[in-house]
Amino acid sequence: MVRGLHVPLVTPFDEDGAVDLAALERLAGEVLADGADGLVALATTAEASSLDERERDAVVEVCARVSADRGAALMVGAGTNDTRTTIARHEALAAIEGVTASLAVVPYYVRPSEAAIVAHFQAVAARSPVPIVLYNIPYRTGAALGAAALLELAGTDGIVGVKQAVNGVDADTLRLLADAPTDFAVLCGDDAFILPLLLMGAGGAIAASAHLCTERFAALVAAAGAGRVDEAREHAEALLALVLALFSEPSPAVLKAMLHDAGRIATPALRMPLQAASEAGLARARRSAPSRSSARAPARAR
Repeated sequence: MVRGLHVPLVTPFDEDGAVDLAALERLAGEVLADGADGLVALATTAEASSLDERERDAVVEVCARVSADRGAALMVGAGTNDTRTTIARHEALAAIEGVTASLAVVPYYVRPSEAAIVAHFQAVAARSPVPIVLYNIPYRTGAALGAAALLELAGTDGIVGVKQAVNGVDADTLRLLADAPTDFAVLCGDDAFILPLLLMGAGGAIAASAHLCTERFAALVAAAGAGRVDEAREHAEALLALVLALFSEPSPAVLKAMLHDAGRIATPALRMPLQAASEAGLARARRSAPSRSSARAPARAR
């Protein structure tokens, strides 16, 4: 079962605009060393839609190598808004050693019906060489999967979880958490709601914000999973302002600005049509970052 904290890595670019594979490898190693359970390559945070096939392959190769070296999980974003292309990208994962799952987004832009989305994922699952984690993010796709559809897919062979990113804890999410099979992982995809979902039974999180303060995000997930609610709440409260600051501008602009500010990537650049973060956005994130005090700081009395 997919569990724990997974970091969807950014794609660093060098001064010439090329993918900085050395920086990507460092980032991957850093977040795993600091407590992440796995990596996600080619997620939204990676600006995957702006990478060509050669760049996509190189990013996955780096992430696969680092994951294998550290015995970590690796998901690869392989979903598109076309079923044939999505199947082809999944089939290609068979050639990559160490991929533990795909991350497959709900088809975007074309806005298929919910029944058509279910059929799409069932067709992909029938051909995929790796388990599939669905990515339900209506904010970006224009189409959502409700609880009934998600529960139907949860019973489909080869579909092992969902990254649930509906900008809240809604009734569909609660029903999913209550009724999903025990071997189906619900992963929080909205960084501000990690703790509530974990306390309601989610198995972990895919959290872009966890490039920063990775130890505290890992400690939050671990504490919630162990039922140490006060400790988990302490971490969640400490991280909330940073999370909100990182998403105050189109992601991953502020995140890349913070990584560059810390000397972890060579430039804060994004590929157009995205733009680099504003000075105000970076300043807000700097102010919001908690100190690097112990990730296991005791919870205060309530």
